Amino acid sequence: MTDLPVIPPHLLPEDGRFGAGPSRVRPEQLGALARAGTTLLGTSHRQAPVKDIVARIQERLAEFLGLPAGYEIVLGTGGASVFWDSAAFGLVRSRAEHLAFGEFGAKFASVTDRAPFLERSVVLEAPPGSRPEGPRILPDVDVYAWPQNETSTGVAMPVRRVVADDALTVVDATSAAGGMAVEIAETDVYYFSPQKNFGSDGGIWFAAFSPAALERVERLSASGRWVPDVLSLAAAVENSRKHQTYNTPALAGLVMLDEQLGWLLEQGGMPWAAARTAETSGLVYDWAEGSEHARPFVADPAHRSPVVCTVDFDAAVDAARVASVLRANGVLDVEPYRKLGRNQLRIATFASVPPEDVRALLRCIDWAVGELA
Repeated sequence: MTDLPVIPPHLLPEDGRFGAGPSRVRPEQLGALARAGTTLLGTSHRQAPVKDIVARIQERLAEFLGLPAGYEIVLGTGGASVFWDSAAFGLVRSRAEHLAFGEFGAKFASVTDRAPFLERSVVLEAPPGSRPEGPRILPDVDVYAWPQNETSTGVAMPVRRVVADDALTVVDATSAAGGMAVEIAETDVYYFSPQKNFGSDGGIWFAAFSPAALERVERLSASGRWVPDVLSLAAAVENSRKHQTYNTPALAGLVMLDEQLGWLLEQGGMPWAAARTAETSGLVYDWAEGSEHARPFVADPAHRSPVVCTVDFDAAVDAARVASVLRANGVLDVEPYRKLGRNQLRIATFASVPPEDVRALLRCIDWAVGELA
């Protein structure tokens, strides 16, 4: 990397982490982790103080999300990708419909489509950088699923309940929760891992379950359908009500999540977080639209994500080389999603990323483009 130009220090952001996940961790979260070193880390997850912190996280998530009456915060180990398997066993009765407009929506669709005990899934696709118009109501579909934010492409999708007999609306919020506004009552399951806006570690999932979703889990569990114990949503619900998980969670991640939730609530909760990400992503999109060498990848402004910004570059600019210059200077993780194969950068504007760091990043990109020209 010695042949790469050195960015003048006065142009650099204070914190150079702009990855789409895992995301930057605030110093206060690390302080909380240090304080937990002799009181929580290395202790049983079925005893206090671990159960106490899980209960507090559930309470804070309920407050942050504005949880409607009857909804519950459920959690389990394994991350959102494991939740897809759990949902195939424990939420889909017969057939699911998926909106697939990026890598992660398509992966969930693949899980239910390949499940041998389910009917073939309905998959409504859209090219990367765009999104489907919306779900198509069909009489034999009992789960409608899509991401609120497609992390791979930077496309956002509205969250509106599908009104259909005995059907559940299931929303992947891994990169949206904590940074995008949502009405939880418009969903039956709103699930996420905490390594994006919540600045924590992966390997665990959280979800807001509606009464209808809880009933579906109970019915399918009683139906005799076999499910591995570690993927059982019935077991996850039972353990969550006791403020624990079926198997051992990563305690450090819980500490960091708890501190981040406290900070977000102190700042003003969901309205503050949504306004913050709208401001920082707006800086990126305004810059790209005014640039001579870049443009937003998502053409329709109404479809653009406020938390993951994708920016295409003209052929004269080698975006991979620009990313290498940035990385050599401590500005990290702005490379595009690998499978897209585009000449672009992907910039996360999660809730922990302040506007001044985004402005500095954009100055650094312009400087690197100029140096490499």
